[in-house]
Amino acid sequence: MTEAATIGHNGAPPEFEVFQKIDDLYEEAKNWADGEPITSEEMHDAVTKLYDGIHEAGKEADELRKAEKKPWDDKVAAVQDKFNPYVQPKKGKVDRAKAALGDILAKWRAEVQRKKAEEARKAREEADRIAAEAQAAIRASSGNLEEREKAEELLAEAKKVERFARRQDKAATTGTGLRTVWIAELKDANAALDWAYERAPERFEQLVQQIADEAVRAGLRTVPGFAVVEEKRAA
Repeated sequence: MTEAATIGHNGAPPEFEVFQKIDDLYEEAKNWADGEPITSEEMHDAVTKLYDGIHEAGKEADELRKAEKKPWDDKVAAVQDKFNPYVQPKKGKVDRAKAALGDILAKWRAEVQRKKAEEARKAREEADRIAAEAQAAIRASSGNLEEREKAEELLAEAKKVERFARRQDKAATTGTGLRTVWIAELKDANAALDWAYERAPERFEQLVQQIADEAVRAGLRTVPGFAVVEEKRAA
């Protein structure tokens, strides 16, 4: 790139002149866009010339912007291209490997948790059984000191088993290496749409408007629920 292509008059940056041009045209546009309508062909031609001029100046400024930004875009793209094969979310090697390994880890950990939960269930049942037996023995030992002592020993044993059952419960629900996630699986589209519309009608209206606009731009002139109208805008 030559010096003349990057530096404007008197050594000023190349965007200086186009910025000045846009500023001048903008001030002129403020004089015309003062709320008064066009009343003659001459006014129309003058406004058209001003419109076209500021449009072209804007294109010139945008091209300068792209040219100045391009080296940075190229550098960013080069960095992304270098790192994406490894760290791009969901597609890079790191996330793909983690996802695959996570699947097999989750299956193993789920099985371990299932076994611990089963052990905890059995321990709880045993604790409940011994506790019930001890309470029954306490009630039956009224007036019999020897039987009372046996019942109290059984009650102490029930408390030990209860503590063990609590430890088993904790072991089955903590430190599993698993996390709980909740997902919504679509089963009834009509019911889901009714629920979602009640929850966020404005988001539905935006989506429907977008779909309708796309259809009209594609040539459709009859859209259920919409009035397709013609507007004239400056080219």
